[in-house]
Amino acid sequence: MSVKIRLARGGAKKKPVYKVVVADERFPRDGRFIEDLGQYNPREENFLLNFKEERALEWLNKGAQPTDTVRRLLRHAGVWAKFKTKATAEA
Repeated sequence: MSVKIRLARGGAKKKPVYKVVVADERFPRDGRFIEDLGQYNPREENFLLNFKEERALEWLNKGAQPTDTVRRLLRHAGVWAKFKTKATAEA
């Protein structure tokens, strides 16, 4: 079972709001998920991004693979740098 950190779409037509979720890659995009990590709203002036950093780091350390878009959001929030520094410190 491969676990991904990805976006699940919500909101109305032409007004998307996304949830950052941890899900099995076999499940549909907006289907069942393991844990909700936060939300991402690209329609805000300076896009709204809030999520549980500690839980995201925990899932990354367990081996969950983020999608390209989620990886970009993690970099923007500074979580990806924390994950990489911890990973290199352990090696």
